Amino acid sequence: MPPERRRRMKLDRRTGAKPKRKPGTRPDWKAGAGPGRPQKPAPSSQRKPPARPSAAAAAIAVAAAEEERRLRQRNRLTLEEDKPAVERCLEELVFGDVENDEDALLRRLRGPRVQGHEDSGDSEVENEAKGNFPPQKKPVWVDEDDEDEEMVDMMNNRFRKDMMKNASESKLSKDNLKKRLKEEFQHAMGGVPAWAETTKRTTSSDDESEEDEDDLLQRTGNFISTSTSLPRGILKMKNCQPANAERPTVARISSVQFHPGAQIVMVAGLDNAVSLFQVDGKTNPKIQSIYLERFPIFKACFSANGEEVLATSTHSKVLYVYDMLAGKLIPVHQVRGLKEKIVRSFEVSSDGSFLLINGIAGYLHLLAMKTKELIGSMKINGRVAASTFSSDSKKVYASSGDGEVYVWDVNSRKCLNRFVDEGSLYGLSIATSRNGQYVACGSNCGVVNIYNQDSCLQETNPKPIKAIMNLVTGVTSLTFNPTSEILAIASEKMKEAVRLVHLPSCTVFSNFPVVKKKNISHVHTMDFSPRSGYFALGNEKGKALMYRLHHYSDF
Repeated sequence: MPPERRRRMKLDRRTGAKPKRKPGTRPDWKAGAGPGRPQKPAPSSQRKPPARPSAAAAAIAVAAAEEERRLRQRNRLTLEEDKPAVERCLEELVFGDVENDEDALLRRLRGPRVQGHEDSGDSEVENEAKGNFPPQKKPVWVDEDDEDEEMVDMMNNRFRKDMMKNASESKLSKDNLKKRLKEEFQHAMGGVPAWAETTKRTTSSDDESEEDEDDLLQRTGNFISTSTSLPRGILKMKNCQPANAERPTVARISSVQFHPGAQIVMVAGLDNAVSLFQVDGKTNPKIQSIYLERFPIFKACFSANGEEVLATSTHSKVLYVYDMLAGKLIPVHQVRGLKEKIVRSFEVSSDGSFLLINGIAGYLHLLAMKTKELIGSMKINGRVAASTFSSDSKKVYASSGDGEVYVWDVNSRKCLNRFVDEGSLYGLSIATSRNGQYVACGSNCGVVNIYNQDSCLQETNPKPIKAIMNLVTGVTSLTFNPTSEILAIASEKMKEAVRLVHLPSCTVFSNFPVVKKKNISHVHTMDFSPRSGYFALGNEKGKALMYRLHHYSDF
């Protein structure tokens, strides 16, 4: 390039003007492109960006913005002409001097926007919404008293005084007291308990399964727990020492009953004595014996709260009440309004409110348990064979000598229902379960019909759930256990005539009684302990046999 042209090019670059070309000349071709060849298009990475708008367009936009700003200013001044000076002064104090720029006011109200990353997935609308949130403001003023830690007096509190390590700790801050309490708790618990751990270790399912297997192999004992419900088939039980072994007798045992609250069993018989024994399953030591002169006991029973013992005789109308707390024997010679020559069979309600006496000629007499006064009487057809209260003490079930069952309401003393016990010529016994589900009726032919209590209340001819036909003589005793899983049935007319029925399957346990031993003889009375741990029965030989039921852990 000639020197003159080179100087002209440098001068043009300094002034910003483009070099002038001669008319009719074209620009030089790139290296490798000869004259007459068409120039190849540059690759996309080497293409030049599009040209910016011209200076004329930019000048027009600036002029339009300036015009719009002047219109806004004019309109604002027009509106502020009517405002009082006080209002304008207040706006200036609050918003500042923004008369010449409304955009500045908007920027102040919105606050500074934080620019996010360019590759953020938020849309423009979300970014704009985020930018509209005002920034966190600093507090206007700070109270110095808040920064001072409140001190807690340790000397005047007897519980905190023990936590002092030295005399200089007469006062502690709340934070230090919190740490001290935490230390005391961890020292008492032997470390941080599991429920107080803030960071829990996370392991995979495989690790957890391996840890469970390790824990399982590191301990001994029964890995399979016993079922809560009683299985049928075979009842695991053990023959214990007779309950009255420390006071033997040859007279018939008429009553055996466990105390409702203590580990005590009562044994009464025709030898005129009521004896109390401590139940331990080994020696069963005697606690006390009450002798009633010329009073062979027909039935003896605890009150619902266990504080009294009631006893009746085979040939007397006197009702004896023994107060166990005071140690007094109280005879009730006559009940006003009760015209019975002999008082024998009776029942006590489970809530301890009523006493039901079975009279002659089909009468049932309801007495108040506390005062022993007559409340009212109920009459059935025929004679009363047996009676019992429902589990809620609101109804009375009575079995008649005609094979019929009557259901009475205790409060109104009205008959709610009456039905015939299926296949029964005359009834001998009746019992209700503690859970309010079953009613068992024993007849003279040895059949025990188990009914649903709801059907006994609603149907005139209810069908039994199951008829137990394992006895061939009259069923004189029926007893449900407290969990309503066992029904004990017995007949006093035949030796070894006792069975235990599993509920709800209504099947008889095959391992009781043991026929080869034949030590049960004629059974006259039966009872279960409050939690079904023991089962006792009294026979005519004067023995109160007792068995331990292993399925139930408690007394």
